[in-house]
Amino acid sequence: MSAAQPKLDDLRIERSNAPAAGSRTGLFLVLAVIIVLAALAAWWLMRPKAIAVQTTVARAEAGSKAERTVLNASGYVTARREATVSSKITGKVMDVLIEEGVKVDAGQILAHLDATNVQASLRLAQAQFDSTKSALEETRVRVMEAERDWRRQGALIKHSVSSQADYDRVESAMLALRARLALQENDVTVAERSVAIWRQQADDTVIRAPFAGVVTSKNAQPGEMISPMSSGGFTRTGICTVVDMESLEIEIDVNESYINRVAPGQPVEATLDAYPEWKIPCQVIAIIPTADRQKSTVRVRVGFSQLDPRILPQMAVKVAFQEKAGAAPVTGRTVLVPKSAVRHQDGRDLVFVVSQGRAERRAVTVASLLDDDAFLTAGLTAGEKVAFDPPAELTDGARVDERKP
Repeated sequence: MSAAQPKLDDLRIERSNAPAAGSRTGLFLVLAVIIVLAALAAWWLMRPKAIAVQTTVARAEAGSKAERTVLNASGYVTARREATVSSKITGKVMDVLIEEGVKVDAGQILAHLDATNVQASLRLAQAQFDSTKSALEETRVRVMEAERDWRRQGALIKHSVSSQADYDRVESAMLALRARLALQENDVTVAERSVAIWRQQADDTVIRAPFAGVVTSKNAQPGEMISPMSSGGFTRTGICTVVDMESLEIEIDVNESYINRVAPGQPVEATLDAYPEWKIPCQVIAIIPTADRQKSTVRVRVGFSQLDPRILPQMAVKVAFQEKAGAAPVTGRTVLVPKSAVRHQDGRDLVFVVSQGRAERRAVTVASLLDDDAFLTAGLTAGEKVAFDPPAELTDGARVDERKP
């Protein structure tokens, strides 16, 4: 049987076995998706990281106290007259007559120093004074006698009974006694002043109160050495500390950015930390005309309208500087935020409002500061979130990672 002969149909191409046109388009789509995903991944990895911040919600504060107060600050009660009582000489303490909390009057004896050597020197000076005074009296008698002889010789020489030599001798003796009398009078003055010096030194061994007040500390005990100057070792420089309770006032360091809200005579409401419910009326005494460059503050003195025994030196106190009579009142609702949320930059107060993961820098108006809170009258509404103690790298529009404080 012979092999089959090739036919013309055997040379025809079967189109059904050709690759589909859509497979190439799908490959392009896959490559495009991979490129997009890679770009997204690169953007995600290289994008700026969110800054972690703590947020707090601003709340409304519509109290009248905040509306009448232009500035809040804190300070301490200080005494205008306060002295560490010491001695004018170095000596050993013999006794101390006071204790802490005792009221003393001006000139009251507080302590005695050892006066043994001073009293001995005083007695010696007194004896020298008495001896010089006695010699002076003797010389005065001799001068009176010499003057009588001189007058007698003058009468005799007029009648040629006595010689000129006798007259000259008597006159010279009289003049010498007069010179000795003048010298002894000066010696008596010197001896008298020497006695006064030793009496003063004896009086310096008695330590007295310089003014009326209350003893707040007792610094020396009998047997200790005391000196007006510090000499190291175990030598004390004071017997006690006396405070004039009538000179109590409040000393406050006000930030120089807000010192324009303070004026002499301005009414102030003070609150002692020990008595938070007690509102004490005060007023500004003076603004010290210099600033502390280290703290950027200006010292303000505030006086009490009426003193009270409950007010003690070194007590912590919070003060609210109020509007002076006739000043325009603060209107509108006040928003309360933490003081650390307010940043002072370029001469303006601002906060960072956090919304939808972004920080927005917002200028605000600070009406007053109280404790750790700031009262804002413009720039912020109640219910908005602000960054609590915003970091230095936080800027306007930056992404933030919001966290609760």
